[in-house]
Amino acid sequence: MEIKDMTAVKLSAAIREGRMTVMEAVAATIDAIRSREKEIHAFLFIDEEGACHRAEEVQKKIDSGELVGPLAGVPIAIKDNICTKGLKTTCASKILYNFVPTYTAEAVKRLEDAGAIVIGKTNMDEFAMGSTTETSAYGVTKNPWNTNHVPGGSSGGSCAAVAAGEVLCALGSDTGGSIRQPSSFCGVTGMKPTYGTVSRYGLIAYGSSLDQIGPVAKDVTDCAAILQTIASHDPKDATSMEREDYDFLSALKEDVSDLKIGIPNSYFGEGLDPQVKASILSAAEVLKSLGAEVEFFDLDLVEYAIPAYYVIASAEASSNLERFDGVKYGYRASEYEGLHDMYKKSRSEGFGPEVKRRIMLGSFVLSSGYYDAYYLKALRTKALIKQEFNKAFEKYDMILSPASPSTAPRLGESLSDPIQMYLGDIYTVSVNLAGLPGITVPCGFDNKGLPIGMQLIGDCFAEKKLLRAAYTYEQARGTYPLPKKEEA
Repeated sequence: MEIKDMTAVKLSAAIREGRMTVMEAVAATIDAIRSREKEIHAFLFIDEEGACHRAEEVQKKIDSGELVGPLAGVPIAIKDNICTKGLKTTCASKILYNFVPTYTAEAVKRLEDAGAIVIGKTNMDEFAMGSTTETSAYGVTKNPWNTNHVPGGSSGGSCAAVAAGEVLCALGSDTGGSIRQPSSFCGVTGMKPTYGTVSRYGLIAYGSSLDQIGPVAKDVTDCAAILQTIASHDPKDATSMEREDYDFLSALKEDVSDLKIGIPNSYFGEGLDPQVKASILSAAEVLKSLGAEVEFFDLDLVEYAIPAYYVIASAEASSNLERFDGVKYGYRASEYEGLHDMYKKSRSEGFGPEVKRRIMLGSFVLSSGYYDAYYLKALRTKALIKQEFNKAFEKYDMILSPASPSTAPRLGESLSDPIQMYLGDIYTVSVNLAGLPGITVPCGFDNKGLPIGMQLIGDCFAEKKLLRAAYTYEQARGTYPLPKKEEA
């Protein structure tokens, strides 16, 4: 079996059993990247030399019995807003074009400690602001299923890399659906954990109260293995939470007979593509046939999620991006007169249009006279949305919904209408506002052959239930194909 046909967990098992070496796995991954990168552009940087050197170190530790975990020897891609010591981290922005961190993000460090090998950094929407991976300063990423379409965003590079068979798994970050939506568009599995489960240390912040690192992989088992590896309490992150149980792989059982699943009526109204609706309802029927209790219910305040999210996220972004001023690191304008002119020109030239749009919106809602009218009102709405989910989880173990109202749009369609792009996040942003876990699993195709993803949403710290339900559905669904190169 070729590496591209394996999962991360199966590759690690083959390495630990001596059927393959880590060096062979890294070489095969680099070859796979080379064969697809020209048409997909999922990566910004590939650390070939570092990965080969690291492969030899990991192989010795596997041979000595020091590394025995489910990710030992597995090459993994990292989204380019997650810091990697000695390897460029740009957030796909011109303003960080030459930034090389002096430290490694906690999530990446935990992967490396487990024997995973960072193969490179993936493309993304600039500073994670966008839903298509078209706002990157370094070129767009294309959907491996059809290169005329977007892969989604902002973790589009990570999802496209997995879908294209360039890597078996990757890390992304999810602020308002940035893992789950591109996973749906690319036909891979992606998970956003409960806020605070994975350390945000080393994640370059967009919306600090919303951001969370999570796994992207071919299947639920790989997602569980990655989450089990990266989840931890980290004293370096004030938002990190200590949990009693991090054994997520133990949740992978084919059993949903004790689960009650709710489907919000409001998620299936106007604006939802009929083919997406049919696939999601078909997936619900599969779960029902396997013993789960499935019913529709009313989830209020959904219509307020998008405006509340974009007010809060933009406000936090305007504050977080204040540090990029051309003084300490990153891009600095070549010609300026005085300090303030340097600030203005460096930021004007360094940031792209979408980032500037959100900085301006965030600065506006935080300004004197508008803070109460917009930002405080959005925070109150966020609290009400969390209350609505709390009510829902008193009755249901999880919520089933689409991950996106449509399949992947064509390149160029979304950027021409930013408001329409924002509205595409209708099914995902509430999860971040409420700090909940969510997982996207492929469940079908539209008539153009583009993937459709089903989203499962759980209560805080209910990842195990989500993984069990997703795994049970996945086993019933069977193997989900990956796109062939000639069809891309």
